[in-house]
Amino acid sequence: MALQPSTLRLPDALSDSLGMICEKIRSAGGRAYLVGGCVRDLLIGKGAVEWDLEVFSIGSVALEELFDGAIDFVGKSYGIYRFRKYPIDMGVPRMERATGPGHREFSVTVDPAMAIDEAAVRRDFTVNAIYWDPLENVIHDPFGGIGDLEKRKLRHVSDRFSEDPLRVLRAMQFVARFSMAVDEKTIAICRSLSADHLSRERIGGEFSKLIVGGEAIGDGLEFLRLCGWLRFFPELEALVHCRQDPTFHPEGSVWEHVKLAMDAFCQLRPNCTVDALAVGFAVLCHDFGKPATAERRQGHGPAGVAPARKFLERLAVAKDIVAMVLPLVAKHMVPRTFGDPAAATVGTLRRLAWEVGRIDLLLAVARCDNLGRALARHNFAGEDRLERMAAAECLLHSPPKPLVRGRDLCEELQMQPSPLVGATLARVFNAQLDGEFSSRTEAMAAARRMVMELSGSGSGTLPIK
Repeated sequence: MALQPSTLRLPDALSDSLGMICEKIRSAGGRAYLVGGCVRDLLIGKGAVEWDLEVFSIGSVALEELFDGAIDFVGKSYGIYRFRKYPIDMGVPRMERATGPGHREFSVTVDPAMAIDEAAVRRDFTVNAIYWDPLENVIHDPFGGIGDLEKRKLRHVSDRFSEDPLRVLRAMQFVARFSMAVDEKTIAICRSLSADHLSRERIGGEFSKLIVGGEAIGDGLEFLRLCGWLRFFPELEALVHCRQDPTFHPEGSVWEHVKLAMDAFCQLRPNCTVDALAVGFAVLCHDFGKPATAERRQGHGPAGVAPARKFLERLAVAKDIVAMVLPLVAKHMVPRTFGDPAAATVGTLRRLAWEVGRIDLLLAVARCDNLGRALARHNFAGEDRLERMAAAECLLHSPPKPLVRGRDLCEELQMQPSPLVGATLARVFNAQLDGEFSSRTEAMAAARRMVMELSGSGSGTLPIK
């Protein structure tokens, strides 16, 4: 179905304010165009979150005077402003030239008199170089971006694409988010580029967009393989030639399995962004231990923790997300063991909940893993039983809380902070997880006994202050 630019409509919540801004620019002799991802998303019927205005024929000083008190600089060297009350960035046309390999090594020339065709050359892909004047409802599409959107093709705007290697990773997440195929000439340019001078934060940002917004993440990952960029992510590259038992994994290599598991994640992705990142990265990393354990075919969960940590550090993933991901990787095989009623004890459940923190997130990872196999039928008996048990024990969304804490021993048993306190707490909590008691009164009585045992006291007297 052909796209119809004439039917472009702004969301009601933004229409009046953006119209007012564009009218004010026009009254001062300028012309404002929406450009980039917001126009692309409007054309394909997706909701845009951020809006980029490029203003022609008015310089930066005049824009500051025109919108005095309503805008702030967010990129002074690039002439970019952000409106305080609206999710709108505004700038004047600029020319960027790479002066070195780093992402900050660019010379920038701001020129409000620049023609649209010239201004558009700095953009990455044709689908992001479509300009729309919302007042006149006029589209300017210098590189055929609308046609590429119709064909779901991702194509670079010009040879200057190579000035920013991050665009390879942008292509990865666009492929996944919009189900696009990358033009062969664009792939060829990507093969010639290197990630060596990209910051970890920029790399991690593109992977996060892949995970949070991707609808076909397997295709995005496959693009990395096609353009040779797996060499910059050795933990992923190791999966490509790692074979699996065809009885359980008829899809072939671990790489093929992980792509299918990530596609399953697209369907099971949590709504909360933090949870989505934790589960998504855990699914991506869950079999990182297989290359090292291929011979013995067991223990790949715990073996995957070290390479997963290294991979996530390379992407500068936030520490709180990493802390959520690593236990999910280590324990992703455990839910299926709950398919055996004899193994599915409450004590095992409590320990698992303590180790992973969130049983609901572990279940999401396990189900993605299960669905990432080219099998006619999938057995979720273990996951389902684990979910029922965790819900019944109120452990689905949080770990068990210790009934006794260090301050309790210090206040009620008159103990001083010491290694004995730590050893006692560990034993009491282990007994709690095993189900030896369920109330605080019982736990404190057990703590009293354990203190005497650990201190070697035969008199029944506690080591107090």
